[in-house]
Amino acid sequence: MSINVLQSFDQFEGLQLLSDGQMQDYQSHYLDLKDKWRKRGKGEKEVVNDDIIFETELIRQIEINIDYILLLVKNYHDSNCTNKEILVNIAKAVSASMQLRSKKELIESFVASVNADTDVDDAWSAYVEQRKQDDLNEIITSENLKADETAKFVENAFRDGAIRTTGTDIDKILPAMSRFGGGNRQEKKKTVIEKLKVFFEKYFGVI
Repeated sequence: MSINVLQSFDQFEGLQLLSDGQMQDYQSHYLDLKDKWRKRGKGEKEVVNDDIIFETELIRQIEINIDYILLLVKNYHDSNCTNKEILVNIAKAVSASMQLRSKKELIESFVASVNADTDVDDAWSAYVEQRKQDDLNEIITSENLKADETAKFVENAFRDGAIRTTGTDIDKILPAMSRFGGGNRQEKKKTVIEKLKVFFEKYFGVI
């Protein structure tokens, strides 16, 4: 069993921010997996491979979401931002979570901004809101979208839990395009939808 795996689990235990029930579940998963993969190592190469699989399984069986990442960030903050091992754990957890991969850059940028004076919860909310507005403004400007209509369209998407690509709502946010100006409205619509989908996946569920 690799030292990194054991250190990672010690970090989970050391948080002391999770409920007793959660920690018992994590410990149970850990011990079961440890026993399973310890029996498989027959040579150095297999041991290394087993360690990688073990780490993957351990991370997979722990519910990794924004709240969990913020717990790790708080733990990093409480170390006066000196415990680099926690940063490694955060990176591993984000990479292992399908839910968080689209938010990787957002999370990493926030973590890089954290210092000893940061109130993690308040700072995260303010950071996300500012980045969200900046990114939306960039899409509106670059695609020459109607600002008020686009803001309302995005608000509805977050309310409904999805970007609506059918109906007339998406057409209402597009700029006016002349039939004789050489513009391809369908291509424009496709580009805008793709950008808004990326935007939506980045910010949905983060606060």
